[in-house]
Amino acid sequence: MASLNNKVHLIGNLGRDPEIREFDNGRKVANFPLATSETFKNEKGEKLQETTWHNLVMWNGLATIAEKYLTKGKEIAVEGRISHREYEKDGTKKWYTEIIVGQMQMLGAKKQESVFDEK
Repeated sequence: MASLNNKVHLIGNLGRDPEIREFDNGRKVANFPLATSETFKNEKGEKLQETTWHNLVMWNGLATIAEKYLTKGKEIAVEGRISHREYEKDGTKKWYTEIIVGQMQMLGAKKQESVFDEK
């Protein structure tokens, strides 16, 4: 049951093309925002939509796939874990929350072979 402690599943659309960085040691990382939307009715019966933005991080093989196939607006499903980082900028502490992606599936694809793992 320990593997269920920090797991998140999201389906949404890329807010921009992935930003790809390659390090001297050969590792690669992709960063991009993902928008998830929820539709609901308020107390007046009006249909409203609420969008939440998530910062996604993909490493190595998934970063290569993101670089090759993902573009702004593309719909994907991801599974990963939530990570919180703290840093200091100009003497002020800042906090940053991101999703470290372990699996990704491209949606709207013609073939079902669109599932990728971080292996």
